Amino acid sequence: MRDILGERDDAIPDRPTRVVEPSRESQLPKRFYETADVAEEDGVYTVVLDGRPVRTPGKAKLVFQRSAVAQAVSDEWAAQGARIDPMTMPLTRLANTAVDGVVTDPQAVKEDIIRYAGTDMLCYRADSPDALVERQRQSWDPVLDWAQTALSARFVLAEGVMHVAQPPESIAAFGFHVNAVADAMELAALHVMTSLTGSAVLAMAVYKAELTGDAAWALAHLDEDWNIEQWGTDEEAEARRANRYKDMMAACLVASAGE
Repeated sequence: MRDILGERDDAIPDRPTRVVEPSRESQLPKRFYETADVAEEDGVYTVVLDGRPVRTPGKAKLVFQRSAVAQAVSDEWAAQGARIDPMTMPLTRLANTAVDGVVTDPQAVKEDIIRYAGTDMLCYRADSPDALVERQRQSWDPVLDWAQTALSARFVLAEGVMHVAQPPESIAAFGFHVNAVADAMELAALHVMTSLTGSAVLAMAVYKAELTGDAAWALAHLDEDWNIEQWGTDEEAEARRANRYKDMMAACLVASAGE
């Protein structure tokens, strides 16, 4: 065996130690400020760290039209410990996305939301068991009824996962309301809610103040909650859902300015 492998290098220990990967926390940037506050000037609000305005990764200044949103962002910065963890700052991340991304191409974001409406989760129903079918009907039908009345958008239902084409006039009617969203942060929030729930209709219902964020969240997880009732859940799934919920509530705070 020694002839095959060659002479052993005496510099290599008999029991090599495992390379320890640096922890995620150690790679986060250190907190560089003492205080986080909100400054108001000419009717707009900025978050300031030790008196200096927060800027996006693209170096743009974050400006907010509503003091409540600015204060919530400031609270995220104030709550940071020795290191700054962006994953604990959903509002800041949303605002960065709006300023650095949505502002430059809002139409692409609008079109993506409208595409979601073409395959909206609320339209795809289980064919069994009967109890789940009835729960979906009682919970989701009122939201689609609202969309037909308030948005002039009538959606067609389907069983299972087979695609069903929605009436073009319904998508056009829904698109009218999406295209009416002029504020980049509200549009970013609408997109976040849509992607998290799988339903552009639920997101629009929150934006239009028809549903609370918590109500929309519960409706979006109706099937998941049904499965949990039958089979239980696990800690990793619960943690992922908790993180998504924080992102949802951040988007709801911004989107509540919609109406």
